[in-house]
Amino acid sequence: MTWLTPTMQDLLLDAAVETAQMVGLSALVAVVLGLPLALVLHVTGAGQLSPNRLVNLALGGLINAVRSVPFIILMVAIVPFTRVVAGTSIGTLAATVPLAIAATAFIARLFETALREVDPGLVEAAQAMGATRLQIVTRVLLREAAPGLVAAITVTLVSLVGYSAMAGAVGGGGLGDLGIRFGYQRFMPAVMATVVVLLIVVVQLLQSLGDLLVRRLTRR
Repeated sequence: MTWLTPTMQDLLLDAAVETAQMVGLSALVAVVLGLPLALVLHVTGAGQLSPNRLVNLALGGLINAVRSVPFIILMVAIVPFTRVVAGTSIGTLAATVPLAIAATAFIARLFETALREVDPGLVEAAQAMGATRLQIVTRVLLREAAPGLVAAITVTLVSLVGYSAMAGAVGGGGLGDLGIRFGYQRFMPAVMATVVVLLIVVVQLLQSLGDLLVRRLTRR
């Protein structure tokens, strides 16, 4: 493989690290913000702990609005906000901003679905025993929904890998950027193929690890 020079190896390594940074940081932000949003959506729904139609509709509409915008358009649309947060609109840190926003809306809905799958009888039993709303949320909802929450995080991580590659097309760095600059623009199909293989391997590892955690939590 004459194209795999020491310089290209360094570029591949740097691009892989940038992709890991984008995916990891944006996933962390998405989980930290998405879980409270999902809890609010769930508990304010009809027949839940604190039904509030106005809050539920407003928050649900906002999340749906963000989810409906294609990622590539979202990246461009929030460039001014990205500059405020990251200090620049180009690079790995800048790409993390739209990635985190898109992932937060995405994972919030997945978390909400996981919470809905908790047996309502468990919540009713906790209420009958005098548990507070906070106790029900922490000791019943989150505990029982743990396998679904982990599955949601896994799906989000896999999606972020694809989004991060897309971010490379507009200067976001990472494996996507390397594949575009060398594989496409410089007519080096071997580089493009290598990037694709690396992305596939990463997705397979993330999915396998997520599935393993889900199975262990389900047994417990």
